[in-house]
Amino acid sequence: MGWILLLAAGCAEIMFAISLKYNEGFSRLWPSVFTCISGAGSFYLLMLALKTLPLGTAYAVWTGIGAVGVAIVGIFLFKESADWIRIASIMFIVIGIVGLKLTHVE
Repeated sequence: MGWILLLAAGCAEIMFAISLKYNEGFSRLWPSVFTCISGAGSFYLLMLALKTLPLGTAYAVWTGIGAVGVAIVGIFLFKESADWIRIASIMFIVIGIVGLKLTHVE
């Protein structure tokens, strides 16, 4: 259950980071509300996941999901660079996340 909560926390983290782009410095009401809700939800789900997962692993996976998700969304939604170095770097983060998951013993 901890891994499912952590995945949900990572998805909420992606929504939080993307909403920062749209709230324009907290000057737009609804994007700002969404930013606060998704940020709080992300932290809450991470907190729940930490009840059963090791801190270092959970935090690294959470930030990795957020970083990879936001980078991918940035490529598709905001037309950010998709050169081979960027893609390779994203893949290294994914490899690290998978490695942390595989080395976690329950």
